[in-house]
Amino acid sequence: MIQFSQIKKWTAFVLLTLGVGSTEVLAQQDKMYSQYMFNMMALNPAYAGSRDVLSATGLYRNQWVNVEGAPKTMTFTLDAPINKERVGLGLQVYNDQIGLQNETGIYASYAFRIRVGERSTLALGLQAGATSFRWNLSEAVLSPGGGSDPVFNSNISKILPNFGTGVYISNDKSYLGVSVPQLIANNLTEYNTGDNRAKQKRHAYLMSGFVVGLGNTLKLKPSLLVKYAEGAPLGLDGNLNLWINDRFAIGTSYRHNQWSTLNNSSGSGVSMKDYVSDAVVGMVEIQLTDQFRLGYAYDMMLNGLKQSNLSINSGSHEVMLRYEFGYGKSKILTPRYF
Repeated sequence: MIQFSQIKKWTAFVLLTLGVGSTEVLAQQDKMYSQYMFNMMALNPAYAGSRDVLSATGLYRNQWVNVEGAPKTMTFTLDAPINKERVGLGLQVYNDQIGLQNETGIYASYAFRIRVGERSTLALGLQAGATSFRWNLSEAVLSPGGGSDPVFNSNISKILPNFGTGVYISNDKSYLGVSVPQLIANNLTEYNTGDNRAKQKRHAYLMSGFVVGLGNTLKLKPSLLVKYAEGAPLGLDGNLNLWINDRFAIGTSYRHNQWSTLNNSSGSGVSMKDYVSDAVVGMVEIQLTDQFRLGYAYDMMLNGLKQSNLSINSGSHEVMLRYEFGYGKSKILTPRYF
């Protein structure tokens, strides 16, 4: 039995989520972003080249501050149009840590872009790459008298190749996209507990947003992200951003992710009956110059997750920085809002 007071918090939770433990929990494995609307390359390979310039974006997320072993994510993306903007190329590098698990991935993207109107473009995207997956299970401390568990006898280290696809249609004022970034359900471990072998789950995303003019200086930008992981219910992220003079924005989001019920008969100390993870997000975005954009988001958790009768409500911080090369006068006249 895993004792939470003697292991990095959330490590056992991750084991259960991925199906290695004896109890089944179905949940989203993929990385979480509050500023998804400014980090679309990390979700959809068809986004590559859609900003019409060479664009570099870095994002750092520190989730559930002060909770030991909580997720930390770093992502860097680079994309640009080529061949008279008929093709988009992109690169994504990321690192994601939670508890004793560490993932580092690198993926290249290709988007074939087709004009479907005076201002609209349809992009068909592919990405391919690999993830270095490591699980330091031998560092887990088991409760005294709990006996041995073969799951924790050795660490797991794997290189997991994968590929994904997406579709993205956009113009100056709106976008709509669908993507499945990783199509191969790789085994994460060879340890098998019947139907609960740990695998990479396929994730699908539906994304949409548009801009509404409220006058000469104000613009409202609603957006929506629908997330689906194999075997798990839908997740929803709804966002509203108010832009002022195309230079400063304030916004808010609401996140709703429902997971299946966890049978707590093992006495592991985790209470997750009909667990629903909700968060309210506040965000600020500043266009520092025509090339530099800075974004910050703070998540206030509203979930009912409890660990050893202690409610986990620590907030999350996320910082985003974008730099765009070759941003000229033509781009200033028709700024990209997404």
